[in-house]
This record gives sequence, C-alpha cells and structure tokens, in this order.
Amino acid sequence: MLNISDLKVSYGQSEVIHNVSFGAKKGEILAIMGRNGMGKTTLLKSLMGILPSQGGRIELGGRDISTMEPYMRVKHGLAYVPQGRMIFPALTVLDNIKTGLENSKTKTIPDDIFALFPVLHEMRHRRGGNLSGGQQQQLAIARALVTDPKVLILDEPTEGIQPSIIKDIARVLKEIRKMRDLTILVTEQVLSFTLDLCDRLMVIDGGRFTHEDLREHVDANRIKQLLAV
Repeated sequence: MLNISDLKVSYGQSEVIHNVSFGAKKGEILAIMGRNGMGKTTLLKSLMGILPSQGGRIELGGRDISTMEPYMRVKHGLAYVPQGRMIFPALTVLDNIKTGLENSKTKTIPDDIFALFPVLHEMRHRRGGNLSGGQQQQLAIARALVTDPKVLILDEPTEGIQPSIIKDIARVLKEIRKMRDLTILVTEQVLSFTLDLCDRLMVIDGGRFTHEDLREHVDANRIKQLLAV
C-alpha cells in the first residue's frame, strides 16, 4: 500500500534522511521508533509533502505521489495526524472534524466516526481547546479519518497524554484498522504502546533505519538499548 524507495530529505545543505527505503502492506500497522532528533518527524512530513524530498520515490497504492502537493496526497488516500495534534482550539469539536471534509466525496461525517469516538459526540459543541490531551488526540484522528484514507500516519500520538489513556489510543487505532482495513504508520517513543499496537517495528537513528523486527520477535531490552544510546 505504501512504498518508499531511496528517500532523501534535507534542511538546507544538511541531509537528514539518507536513502531510506521501506514499505507497509494493506492493513498493516508499522511503528517507527527513535530518539528525538533522529528523523521521525522529518520522514513523515516528507511523506505528506510538507517537506520536499531531494531524491527517491513515494508510492501510495502503486501510484507515484512524490511530486504531489500535500492536498493531492490527501485526496489520493494519505492522512496525517501531526505531533502535538494541531487542532483548532477556537473551533468546536464538530467544526474541527468538518475541516477534514474538504476532499470528501459526500461532505458528511461518516457514522463510524462517533461510534469510534463517543466522547467527541458528547462534546461536539465544545471548543477543541477545552478538551483534554487525550480527547484532542481523538479529535485529530477523527479529523484525519473523515478524508477516508488508505494510509493513516500518526506522529508520536502518545505525546502529552496520561498513561491511563495511552492504552485507549492503541485500542482505538486497532479498531480503526479492523473497521476500515487501512494501513497505519506511526512514530513513537513509548515501547509499551508500540508493542501493544504494531505488527512490525523499525528503529531510525541518524536518518537511517538500524533495526527491524516483527512484533512477535521483538527483544524489548534490545529496543530499549537502541533508544537509550
């Protein structure tokens, strides 16, 4: 469903992502782990077209989207939940979700959105800025889902969320995968969340992938060492 080949991304003269290649199958949940500053967010922003790439190819469902503007990537099935969630605090929950309908064919919020996130239905007339961190994360995911994506990308979804809510986020993402049969790509630093969620795990260090394992083969102590170096 998602295939990246020899991707290079730079800030000015400094190359941050070095000839990265990887892929994710339809219905797979792939987690990319790494310390701060190792290239996770840069990688995701380049996949969305927010940051230009200096080389390589990005394919979505067999279509080359490497040169498309971000809104066109969304139209072709890529959805992005950024680090920090980036909801509109002054808008209501309902209006926040509606901002994701720009490229929707029906222009209506699908019924399964509020089935997945009942708290958002209860708070639909409340301003987004008045929600808790966990509720704002649900709102950001809901806004991404109304674009009817083939691939959902999330950048550190547990950041700033209470530990008691983190398991709920993992449960909801697995339910989304089951209901929508979509691919999920997530960057993360919390290992327990990652192992609860993913099918496959990769570690990025200095803009290169240094480790990869299926979840059932993951050595948690080894991953902790790689994240602590």
